[in-house]
Amino acid sequence: MKCIVAGREAVTAAEFAELALGTPVELWLGVEGETDEERAARLDAARDILTAPEYHDLPDDLVRLAARVVEDHLDLFNVVPLVRPAHRRPARQGVAA
Repeated sequence: MKCIVAGREAVTAAEFAELALGTPVELWLGVEGETDEERAARLDAARDILTAPEYHDLPDDLVRLAARVVEDHLDLFNVVPLVRPAHRRPARQGVAA
């Protein structure tokens, strides 16, 4: 099955995330072994991107993408869906003594 995002085929999960977000995943997650100076520069670049008008929905898109990944791989994350109660108890009225 092919994963096509914005007209481009994503071969790996990292490519899918990069195409879906429009930015490299490493920008947000960092890379192993980065120096404090590299981390500061990366975070500064990320802050600049978040202020650009075309990326104003990026935080929401990222949360949706993360939720979809967790939902698609519940067995890996050991997540159990919560059951919603059938009805709510009415709020108590009056003043406590």
